[in-house]
Amino acid sequence: MTKIIGVTGGIGSGKTTLVTYIESLGFPVFVADDEAKKLMQSAEVLAEIKAIFGEAVFENGQLNRQELATIVFSNPEKLSQLNGIIHPAVKKQFTIWLDQHQSDSFVVYEAAILFESGSYKNCDYIITITAPLEDRIARVMQRDSSSREQVLNRINAQWTDEQRAAKSNFIIENIDTQNAKLQLNKILKILKIQQNEA
Repeated sequence: MTKIIGVTGGIGSGKTTLVTYIESLGFPVFVADDEAKKLMQSAEVLAEIKAIFGEAVFENGQLNRQELATIVFSNPEKLSQLNGIIHPAVKKQFTIWLDQHQSDSFVVYEAAILFESGSYKNCDYIITITAPLEDRIARVMQRDSSSREQVLNRINAQWTDEQRAAKSNFIIENIDTQNAKLQLNKILKILKIQQNEA
């Protein structure tokens, strides 16, 4: 039976770097956020977004993702409405993807909002990646050319590290990438041993 390793962490915690590393070790990886971006280009999802958010989030017929982000990350109710469109669609895609990986011992499901979306319930193990707040803010400001306020709005819309840690099997503190990879190697080793003993 394929085991699902959920990987999560707040924005700017360095999830992508570590998940890319896991993938380089040969683990199949499903990145929920990338899947959500793809789905937000599908006619079906765009129609649902337009029905709830109106023309204000569209520009020349194209979805203005930045405008949509500004709205949802400053309004919990709007964020919940958007998630209500995206999460079921992502879940459907993951089910199809998982069927194609039934011969793998482990697959990785990476999602920033693993807990908020309820996806954690499908995972056999959960790894949470944490990083100091100021490091996270700096990383995202640099990566997305966002303002400090925009980054904090997004951080505040997610669970705290403490909330995530309380529901996780493993925690990786990502201050230094090399060290974080060593922590990850130890975790993967533990999981492989458990799998062999099962």
